[in-house]
Amino acid sequence: MKKFITKLFYTAIFAMALSFGACQEEFEEVAGVDDQETITANSSTATLIKKTSSKDGSFDNIVDGASCIAINFPYTVEVNGIQITIDAVEDLHTIENIFDEVDIDQDILDILFPITITLADFTEIVIETKERLRELAAVCLEGGSDDDIECIDFVYPITLFTFNIDNQQTGEIVVNKDSELRRFFAQLEENALISINFPLTLKKFDGTEIMVDSNAELVNALERAKDECDEDDDNDYNDDDFTKERLDNLLVECPWWIEGIWRDNLDMISDFEQNLIQFNEDGTVTIQKTGAIFSGTWESKIKDWRVALTLEFENVVDLNLEWFVYEIGEGKIKLFKDGANRIILESACDYEKESCTDEEVVNNLSGCKWIVANAEEGSFLTDLTLDFSNMNIHVRNPNETVVDEGNWEIENGTLTFNDLSMVLANYIGEWVIIDCRSDRLEIKRGEEVLVIEKDCD
Repeated sequence: MKKFITKLFYTAIFAMALSFGACQEEFEEVAGVDDQETITANSSTATLIKKTSSKDGSFDNIVDGASCIAINFPYTVEVNGIQITIDAVEDLHTIENIFDEVDIDQDILDILFPITITLADFTEIVIETKERLRELAAVCLEGGSDDDIECIDFVYPITLFTFNIDNQQTGEIVVNKDSELRRFFAQLEENALISINFPLTLKKFDGTEIMVDSNAELVNALERAKDECDEDDDNDYNDDDFTKERLDNLLVECPWWIEGIWRDNLDMISDFEQNLIQFNEDGTVTIQKTGAIFSGTWESKIKDWRVALTLEFENVVDLNLEWFVYEIGEGKIKLFKDGANRIILESACDYEKESCTDEEVVNNLSGCKWIVANAEEGSFLTDLTLDFSNMNIHVRNPNETVVDEGNWEIENGTLTFNDLSMVLANYIGEWVIIDCRSDRLEIKRGEEVLVIEKDCD
């Protein structure tokens, strides 16, 4: 009986061993995989992988203003009253062109609902109203929670393994694009164990490829890539059309007119009409305001992945600001700061100062009276009229009383004022004519500029 029980015991042990071996065949050990290369679905490494494989919705921010949402093609919008069907990314440039047609306007864009959108995790949702779209967009507006990593991409295919708590393989999957990788992570339970079949290739924003051989190297590469490029998640849809170098070259190539200027949404163009700005390669800048020339400095740089232009003048404070460059177009540069401050510069490459012969200057000055056009507000010069007839100078106040007198001469484009001894005594000397028109004369002595204009009333 004892022998029978003993045999039965060993038989049971043998059967258990066979059974255990059969269970073991359900799992497969993966060569080269250890505890350090296995991660959980909710780990920081997995989060970086999901951020890198998320759907980037920044390409259509001109429409929806949200980088974590992409509107599925096709859809229809109405832009400043013009209806457009958007079938591809290229069609978004049509919207940009319409916005750029008029410099000073309020651009209006309406989406024709319903539309279908794709979220960062590639989930598709049908949106029926503008209000619902705004609710979803609010979570990833500029400066919000849009934290995808766009400066580096995975090179597919990628093989992934799933494991049980004993680090034994329970599954294998090959993913061929971002959406498949993102959805793979979405269906995992939080504590699921996974591993990547290394080596893995990554492509950076500049086209270079790097290879990683471990989770640690992968994390390091993805973390570094976060701030290596402009993800263009803002709504400045023109800011990818130029570089700092292009701006620098354009600024010094020609002088620029101030076509429009607003400070705190106040239109100030009346103070800057026909004002000419000249940027110099040494970082200095001059602005010519009704004849007076004011000097300052300029500097361009990259800030927050944008091109910024800093202007500093001692006497023209309305230009003093660190401006962001919004757009460079044909013959125009647009600057902005905080929405309420804007400048539009227009190229003055064709600007040429007019010249006159000495005889033409004599004939021009001999007719009518003249006033000082660039006198500062409140200056005594604003009340004076000048009479240059017969090569003499008679200076009169508003009561027609002569308050100074002298004479003048001209030779080779240089005016000389003589014998002034009262209110204009400081203006005696040689003045070089730098711009001559029949009704306007701009003359310069050292750094001082005097502009006089004809007044025939």
